[in-house]
Amino acid sequence: MKLSQFDFTLPEDLLAQYPLDSRDDSKLMVIHKDTGKVEHRLFKDVLDYFEEGDCMIMNNTKVFPARLFGFKEKTGAKIEVFLLRELNSTVRLWDVLVDPARKIRVGNKLYFGEDGFLVAEVVDNTTSRGRTIRFLFDGDDDEFRSILMSLGNTPLPKYIKRDPEATDKERYQTLYAKEEGAVAAPTAGLHFSREILKRMELNGVDRAEITLHVGIGTFDRIEVEDLSKHKMDAEYIKIGADAVQLVNTAKTNGKRVCAVGTTCLRATETAVSAEGLLKPMEGWTNLFIHPPYDFTIADSLITNFHIPKSSLIIMVAAFLGYEKTMEVYQEAIENNYRFYSYGDSMIII
Repeated sequence: MKLSQFDFTLPEDLLAQYPLDSRDDSKLMVIHKDTGKVEHRLFKDVLDYFEEGDCMIMNNTKVFPARLFGFKEKTGAKIEVFLLRELNSTVRLWDVLVDPARKIRVGNKLYFGEDGFLVAEVVDNTTSRGRTIRFLFDGDDDEFRSILMSLGNTPLPKYIKRDPEATDKERYQTLYAKEEGAVAAPTAGLHFSREILKRMELNGVDRAEITLHVGIGTFDRIEVEDLSKHKMDAEYIKIGADAVQLVNTAKTNGKRVCAVGTTCLRATETAVSAEGLLKPMEGWTNLFIHPPYDFTIADSLITNFHIPKSSLIIMVAAFLGYEKTMEVYQEAIENNYRFYSYGDSMIII
């Protein structure tokens, strides 16, 4: 398929700038794959579509405050550094994005915090905006990480045209986030309130937790028209034996297996056994799912509404079908559904 097929007009006022007061008050569009029927509900109704023995796969990655603001040596020019991944904890080497990139060269020193007490040196160029930096810090690892976390800001997506606020630290994080390492939230999980999680437990709906650390590559623009030529950045995944058992038990018993978010869809499709079941895995995935694609693990999907020509709407189209996806997106626009990270949700069953 072609990238241009996933273009559509999205009114700017539908890009959600703030979360709702209550997580589960978001709208929920329900799409029935077998009949094509569409329902308009609220997310607090989501458990109406699940029963005892069904299984939800949930990404327990935790967003860390990846956006730092500092200044450049000598000139004092303000710079933004977005932490992507730690390359070597011993020498405190990180892959980052810098802005404005044209001012940041190998050998430059960057200063962060009050009076610039945390210093980093640029040691390599990786892409036009990418750099490798080494933090020059003599304390122990716990002290360094504590300082880094205190200086960092919640990495809200660029389309949110405001500075992060105190509430974003909690709301741009799922309630079940545990494993720190993501630079963006697995946003389908943001709709789950404590009440829904408790009702899942009481109703016997299993929760299989896996980890995929969402990287910035998930949100990179696709630059090629032919989707078969697009290359995804690798993201770390970990799928343990407990999650495997819950998922495979549901599958073999003919119960519903729901991926909560495209991250869970990518991770589980990376870890398929020869028998067509989920298998334990720890490593990296660069799987790019686009139509046509036959899914093996999940038979239902909870996801947000994504922006045009993104890898995420393309993955949804692989799961639901291209024509139906574009149809329900237009219905979402006509019904003022909120899009993207803090937006509303859909479930495909």
